[in-house]
Amino acid sequence: QLQAFGGGLVQAGGSLRLSCVASGRTFSTSPMGWFRQAPGKEREFVVAISWSGGNTYYAESVKGRFTISRGNGKIAVYLQMNSLKPEDTAVYYCAARNSGNHVYTRHYEYDYWGQGTQVTVSS
Repeated sequence: QLQAFGGGLVQAGGSLRLSCVASGRTFSTSPMGWFRQAPGKEREFVVAISWSGGNTYYAESVKGRFTISRGNGKIAVYLQMNSLKPEDTAVYYCAARNSGNHVYTRHYEYDYWGQGTQVTVSS
């Protein structure tokens, strides 16, 4: 029901825009988030957005470089990634909750997960 697109190979300092595409249902009233997982590491929180889009919360490691925004139609949420660093290399996943009025930073707080997209940043 969710799938992330937009990953790829980029040089350090470059940018990518990820999209999270919904199918089968709408997630327009769902709090959403992005997580990532690098090889050999646990899945980590990147950023979350409230259902209204009015509240966001970023991991310190991406603050000031990444921007989350809600989409329209089939695009549930975007992740604009600027000033990419090699340590941003990971598989990126979007996630959604059934409901809630806040932003959520823990993976177990989410009900739906998309297939990830690989982001590789070369030095």
